[in-house]
Amino acid sequence: MRIVIAGAGRGGLGIAVHLQGLKHLVTILDRDPVVTRRAFEEHGVVALTGDATDVALLTHAEVGRASAVLSMLHRDADNLAVAMLARNLGARRVMVRMRDPEYRSVYVAAGVTQIISETEVLVGALASAVEHEAVQHSMVLGNGESIAFEIVVPAGAWVVGRTVSEVAAQKAFPRSCVIASMSLHGAVQPARGGSTFAAGTQVLLVAARDDVAAALAFVMRA
Repeated sequence: MRIVIAGAGRGGLGIAVHLQGLKHLVTILDRDPVVTRRAFEEHGVVALTGDATDVALLTHAEVGRASAVLSMLHRDADNLAVAMLARNLGARRVMVRMRDPEYRSVYVAAGVTQIISETEVLVGALASAVEHEAVQHSMVLGNGESIAFEIVVPAGAWVVGRTVSEVAAQKAFPRSCVIASMSLHGAVQPARGGSTFAAGTQVLLVAARDDVAAALAFVMRA
């Protein structure tokens, strides 16, 4: 994929390096020549210096040919400008990092539907970790009503040796909960009916926020 990222701060540059490592063609835009030079010299990322809200720079970056444009500037007003200009120049997909939740409706009105709120993601993940000690990683989904969370099955858990179908068929299994994937020794596989729980298995579950505690108690009990 050809991807253009506006903003080479820590987050923008980190995403650019990650995506380039996945063999995508990445171009990053930033006002600071020191930042763009470092992005190229240290990471080999194509970096253009200038104002990402300038249509001339966006045209030079060929956003019209981009599979995705991601704006990660410090001001929502600038991200909105980049998104609207990129769409007008023919970008297939436009995504923004939202800082102020008040801008969500403005982004949507402008036709931007892929909106990432770092604050909402961070708060959701930290809150889940604080509330539930067994949760290793988590992510808020949609409007916050669902949580994707990862746990490690302990050796004494009752699910050890049982299949996904057997576990999900139990009456006490929360109806909103879905067993999404299982990983043992680094091999991630989708959780199918015949997949078997083993001690040490990393399990990714998705559940309604109100059912997370019940899902954890159900899976982890001895």
